[in-house]
Amino acid sequence: MKEKIISIINQKGGVGKTTTVINLAAGLSLSNKKILVIDLDPQGNATTGLGLSNADQTHNSIYQILSGTKKINDAISKTKFSNLDIITSNVDLSGLEVETADDVRRAYILKERLTTYLNNSSGLYDYILIDCPPSLSLLTVMALVASHSILVPLQTEFFALEGITQLIKTIERIKVGLNPDLLIRGILLTMYDKRNKLSGDVEVEARNYFKEKVYKNVVPRNVRLSEAPSHGMPVIFYDKSCPGSKSYINFTEEFLAQEESYETAA
Repeated sequence: MKEKIISIINQKGGVGKTTTVINLAAGLSLSNKKILVIDLDPQGNATTGLGLSNADQTHNSIYQILSGTKKINDAISKTKFSNLDIITSNVDLSGLEVETADDVRRAYILKERLTTYLNNSSGLYDYILIDCPPSLSLLTVMALVASHSILVPLQTEFFALEGITQLIKTIERIKVGLNPDLLIRGILLTMYDKRNKLSGDVEVEARNYFKEKVYKNVVPRNVRLSEAPSHGMPVIFYDKSCPGSKSYINFTEEFLAQEESYETAA
């Protein structure tokens, strides 16, 4: 199977984006899929959430790859979870936009680095998951240009749908100018509180608007889910019986089933 590059994206922070990246990665790794996470957020939350430091990785991060001082295969770090590797991030990355200001092809840098690596690595990974920063910045554009598809975590809260329409417009612009094959793979409802009428209202609205693009599984608000990153592990490994774990395990199964239907259709 050809590697699939998927960006997990929402320009709003605090919607469960990094949580989705690390738990989907963990769920897929448990299904014997080989996963590479690329932390493209200068905050480095996916890095720490998978048990690595975003402080002492200064010579081994995505920044070195994008600035041209390291090749991808020299910058991949192992996590303590089998089948799951990461290219870490740190605050150095926040200077990239200014540093590449004169480069007319800067939107393509990540794509070019990944293409070179994948052409030379003979299918080492089943999925490459990119954790985008919570903004529609150069880094996000780089990720969208490099990706085959995107997955959008959408918090079931007021104003959530307003933000997503802006994101859809950005994606359409990227498709026209930079990456015509980019697909929206799906929308995952997060921070769902079934006691709260608003969560239900947002779910109904999202399903009416995006139809079958919205995954059936939803991710609830869950204390263990927010505790797990501080222990440097996905919630699936931290507490596999909590509601957050169960929802991500079910979501991973739905994601893989969707994958099979894509391949059958092709």
